[in-house]
Amino acid sequence: MIRDRTGARAMWSPPGHCHREEIEVRTRAALEFVDVTTRVAEVVERSGIAEGLVSVQSMHTTAAVVVNENEPLLLADLRAALERVAPRHLSYRHDDFAQRAAVAPDEPANGHAHCQALFLRASETLALARGRACLGRWQRLFLVELDGPRTRTLSVTVLGT
Repeated sequence: MIRDRTGARAMWSPPGHCHREEIEVRTRAALEFVDVTTRVAEVVERSGIAEGLVSVQSMHTTAAVVVNENEPLLLADLRAALERVAPRHLSYRHDDFAQRAAVAPDEPANGHAHCQALFLRASETLALARGRACLGRWQRLFLVELDGPRTRTLSVTVLGT
């Protein structure tokens, strides 16, 4: 901890670097898990940063970012669980456009997707070591599409040295 001339405390941080890119992902289904591990690894490689953190953030309220296993039966189970949490066929007040103010003409009925997103994360932050994200043997990084198909944007920020 460092104190400046006024006596205020400031945190010291070692010199480092920051690299940020956006990647676009075209989804193909209404509810889909898209493995983006390789694309994020490519951003980390371009950054030249070997030790630090990588943060991957969805730029959308109806798309999430999670770490899980890329096993087809598990992904089917996860899709089914999200459908049970907030089924598409139910009525959602968000979808009552007559009651909402300033609804865009292309606004989809997607209350279910917003409710599903509540149970997921908008971002994940992973440690970096030797220029690679620290993931366990079965771990992969996914964009979770909740209201597709659409083109989605992920912000990838790499911090470190």
